[in-house]
Amino acid sequence: MSRGICPRVHFWWMFSVLFLVKVVDVGAYSCHEVKTAFQVRQIGPLKWVPETPGTDVELLVCKHQGPSCCTRKMEESYQVAVRRETLQNVRSYSFELKYLISGHATAFQDTFQYLLSFSQGHLSSLLEDTYSPLSREALPHVNALFSSLSLYIRGHNLSLEAAITRFYDNLFPLVYVRLVNPGMGAAGKRGECLRATRQDVNPFGPHPDTLAQELRRALGAGRALSLALAEGAKVMNATEHVSLTKECLRGLTKMQYCSHCRGLTLIKPCMGYCLNVMRGCLASVAELDGPWRRYVAALEELTHAVAGQHSLELALLGVRGHVNEAILHAQRHGTNCSTRLYLPLPPSPPCFGLSSFCSSPCFLSLHPSYLRHSSILSSFTLKHSRNDKPRSLKKISREFLSYVQRYKLFFAVLPEMLCEGETVVEDFTCWSGDDVVESYTGRVVGNGLQAQKQNPEVKVRSPNPELAEVKERLERFNQVGHPSSLSSRDSRPTKKSYILWKWDESLKQWMWIHVSFNTMRTEQIPTVPYCILPPGQLLRRRGGMYET
Repeated sequence: MSRGICPRVHFWWMFSVLFLVKVVDVGAYSCHEVKTAFQVRQIGPLKWVPETPGTDVELLVCKHQGPSCCTRKMEESYQVAVRRETLQNVRSYSFELKYLISGHATAFQDTFQYLLSFSQGHLSSLLEDTYSPLSREALPHVNALFSSLSLYIRGHNLSLEAAITRFYDNLFPLVYVRLVNPGMGAAGKRGECLRATRQDVNPFGPHPDTLAQELRRALGAGRALSLALAEGAKVMNATEHVSLTKECLRGLTKMQYCSHCRGLTLIKPCMGYCLNVMRGCLASVAELDGPWRRYVAALEELTHAVAGQHSLELALLGVRGHVNEAILHAQRHGTNCSTRLYLPLPPSPPCFGLSSFCSSPCFLSLHPSYLRHSSILSSFTLKHSRNDKPRSLKKISREFLSYVQRYKLFFAVLPEMLCEGETVVEDFTCWSGDDVVESYTGRVVGNGLQAQKQNPEVKVRSPNPELAEVKERLERFNQVGHPSSLSSRDSRPTKKSYILWKWDESLKQWMWIHVSFNTMRTEQIPTVPYCILPPGQLLRRRGGMYET
């Protein structure tokens, strides 16, 4: 009989113990761990955290039946904190990519400037050692040329051909007066006329055009790469300051902090649940995935073009040789040139002729830069790179390509990267937003705005206007800024215009007339004192105009 009573006694004893433990546990339950987490994460004042759970709390986000360690003020502070933490996490993941772009942009520019500086010194030494009579006057034009090349490769809006044309136009009077015909003395006012007619006279042969073509090909890829890297930096700056919607903040708060209201400060969100929240919050960011992949592909192509076959280095080192050949060409074809001053009877204009150079009548082709009243680019000496000898373009390109390929899918995998920092895979339970579960049973949606229509956690009502603008700009850059167009396109077209003499009867003097063949307009411009004619060729009157 005692055996029959004994099991019953043990059963009631165990039940009584469990009941007492439960009563003690409920009585001892407090919000101490919640207050500790609130303090460690610097969410807000500790006085907002109650000592024990409340039962009559009206919460907007972290709603659940039963006691809660949260208050309305805590809930508002959680939303502020989750916004700050999420943006910090986005910045931390994008920092390496941003640093990769900006750091290698600086490295490329350092090497570009080193090569330009070396080439400039190479050309300056040629003029000083071989053509000393004109070197002092020519060096400012050398500085101006390489200043223009530096600005061009950095992406500034200027014409490479115009810079090279301007250099040879300025060099022609010095070569003619100092080397070809040194007895003429200073160029003086004749220098303006010589500069104006250099392209018609063509004293340097094919060498200016050859130099322009080689530099356009070589520097064009470097310029396109500079513009592309600058565009990438703008994209990263914009995504770092992305705004989070109210729906997103509610979803993030529910995912990261609503478990605290139940005293569960260590539980982690389920992976699928986290992906839904992050993909909803970053739906507009994920829209950059397609344009960004095309942009990275263009970066790879440009980087190969810059470093391939050392074309940029060879082109810059070849500037000295092209200028030297141009001067030698002028000397070889200008030995028989003699200056003859024609003083025909009025009203014929005063003209002087150049023998073997002159092949055009007194109908002068001027570069537009001489017809505009714009200031000439101030010359300055390029600074050397911070290191005496920076890394080669091939080495920088190889390093850059090895890194940038890892970030081709950056905007597509950003939600996964953020969630991997929030979840612990080894745990057997996780937070689903409403309770502790073994696994998340909701539907996990994909990336992008279209996929968020089925998102059960975050409602996406419209695209982020700032990121939509970034996407549009990146797509436009991919179209108009493709390597094939950026490297071959000059910034400004060159237009032809002409000037010729006209006798003004009322003023009793000769006037220059500017004739633009692009706009078919004529306008009077200030008088230039000289006109170049072939020897023995005089002007003849034809109505009110004179021609050869």
